[in-house]
Amino acid sequence: MNKVVFPSVENAPKDLPLALGGDLNPNTLISAYSQGIFPWYNENEPILWWSPEPRLVLYLNDLRINKSLKKTIKNNKFEIKFDTNFKKVIKECAKIPRKTQDGTWIQEEIIEAYSELYELGYAHSVESYLNGELVGGLYGVSLGKTFFGESMFAKVSDASKVAFVELVEKLKKWEFDFIDCQVPTEHLKSLGAVEISREKFLKELKIALNKTSHINKWKI
Repeated sequence: MNKVVFPSVENAPKDLPLALGGDLNPNTLISAYSQGIFPWYNENEPILWWSPEPRLVLYLNDLRINKSLKKTIKNNKFEIKFDTNFKKVIKECAKIPRKTQDGTWIQEEIIEAYSELYELGYAHSVESYLNGELVGGLYGVSLGKTFFGESMFAKVSDASKVAFVELVEKLKKWEFDFIDCQVPTEHLKSLGAVEISREKFLKELKIALNKTSHINKWKI
């Protein structure tokens, strides 16, 4: 794929988009992620591209699991699967109300764009099932030894957290460097994610992208 050139990330605003417009085809999205950029915008807006400062990341060995979550995991309450129901996961993520916005940013063109990335082996889902029903999960994009987390949902307490823990365990086995959590949230901080400077993030991303990618469907 040919690399799509974006404005300089190093000089991007801290809390404003660095670019607007363009498209969501696979080449554009992969180019964006490889430069530390991701799309995030509302309905009836042009596509907005972001590279915020600071950046929230989870170093895999820093994952924090509280006693309650440990108990849930030990009880094997949920069945966890990878890449078996991607479109359903992203559609469920789109339904989750967010305190900071009206409606959802995961609109139909986002669903279709990331579903195409999934078919190409770059986007992945982690799914929690309870009695055969999908009750939680998350999705994101993987390049090199970085997983770019996009969104998660839970219909049952701890469903998305257990999926997240399973993701971290898989990425540890594959010697991933970190999970990009994008923007700070208390939920992800409670799991061990930390804020780092954009400069540090870009340096570590460059290192991670020079390592082998795990493209194609993932299995637990």
